[in-house]
Amino acid sequence: MAKERSRKALVELLQRPGNAACADCAAPDPDWASHSLGIFICLNCSGIHRNIPQVSKVKSVRLDDWDDAQVEFMASNGNNVAKAKYESKMPPFYYKPTYLDCQLLREQWIRAKYERKEFIHSEKQEPYSAGYREGFLWKRGRDNGQFLSRKFVLSEREGALKYFNKNDAKEPKAIMKIEHLNATFQPAKIGNPHGLQITYLKDNSTRNIFVYHEDGKEIVDWFNAIRAARFHYLQVAFPGASDADLVPKLSRNYLKEGYMEKTGPKQTEGFKKRWFTMDDRRLMYFKDPLDAFARGEVFIGSKENSYKVLEGLPPSTQGNHWQHGITIVTPDRKFLFACETEDDQLEWITTFQKVISRPMLPQEYAVEAHFKHKP
Repeated sequence: MAKERSRKALVELLQRPGNAACADCAAPDPDWASHSLGIFICLNCSGIHRNIPQVSKVKSVRLDDWDDAQVEFMASNGNNVAKAKYESKMPPFYYKPTYLDCQLLREQWIRAKYERKEFIHSEKQEPYSAGYREGFLWKRGRDNGQFLSRKFVLSEREGALKYFNKNDAKEPKAIMKIEHLNATFQPAKIGNPHGLQITYLKDNSTRNIFVYHEDGKEIVDWFNAIRAARFHYLQVAFPGASDADLVPKLSRNYLKEGYMEKTGPKQTEGFKKRWFTMDDRRLMYFKDPLDAFARGEVFIGSKENSYKVLEGLPPSTQGNHWQHGITIVTPDRKFLFACETEDDQLEWITTFQKVISRPMLPQEYAVEAHFKHKP
C-alpha cells in the first residue's frame, strides 16, 4: 500500500513544470530519478549518474521502493530547482548537450554540474574560459592515418588555434583562424569515443583534422574553449547581437553525412561512391570519411535563388549502380547523385529541402559568389 502511494506521488511530481523532461538531456518522459539530487532523469542519464555514486543515488520511479523522506525530498526539489542551483553560473558558450548528443558530452556535462560543480563556482571554468589554452592532443596523420601526439595552442588574442609537429618547433604546422573554426564530436567516424573533428577554411576550402584525448574532461574542455573563443570573436564582430543570436553560431553539427554515388559535370563518366557531408550550405564529398580535404564542394542556396532538389535522375542517365536518384538544380548546372536505399534518398532529400527552403543571409551571397568563380 505504501509502495503504491509513493509511486502515485512520484508520478504526480512528474507532471510539475520542468519534470516532464530529463534534467540533464531534455529527453521526454523521464522514468528515473536521483533521490540525492532531487531530479528526474532518463534511463541513459541514470547510467551516468550510477558512475558517480558519491554524488547521485538513482532509483526507478515506477519499479523501486521509495520511503516517505525520499519522496518528500523529490517534492521539495525537482528539475527546475536543481537547474537554478547547479546551472546558475553556466557561461552562455558552454555546450549543453541533449539526448541526441554522444555519450561523452552528456557524461562530462553531468560530471561538470554535479560532481565538479563548475556552474556554481565560476573559478572552476578556467580551463575553457581563460582565452588561452595549450596542451597535447592525438592527431590523425593526413597520409598514413596514424594518430600522433601534437601540441595545440588556442589563443583568443591571436584569433587562432595552432598546432605544431614538433614540441620545440618555432613555426606552427597550421594556423586556424577562430573566425572560420568549427568543432564537432564524431566518435563513430573517428573510431574513438573521444574523437573530435575540427574544421577550418584554407583558401576558402574546408580542411579537416581529427583529434582525441584519452581524458574525457580534457577533450570536452578543448571543445568548450573553442566555443568560448568563437563566442568572444562574434561578440566583437556583431556588437549588437544578443547571446541567443550568437550561441547557435559557435559550433555546428553536420546536417547529414553518408555515402552516395556521384557523376561529373558532363554526366557522361561513371558514377563513383563518395562520402558526403552537408555542413550548413556546403555539400562536400570525400573519397574516405577521414580525408583531410574534400574532393569537391557544392554550394546549396535557396529556392528564391533558383536552387531546387528533385527526386530521381534524368531519363538518359547511365552508370549509376544505386537506383535511388537525386538531382540538385543550381543556377549553373545540375548535380546528379544516387543513394543505396530509399530511406537514404528520403533523408538526403529532406535535408536538402530544409537548406533550400531557408532564405540566404547576406554573407552567404559572398560564399556563393566564390563558388561560382572557383577555378
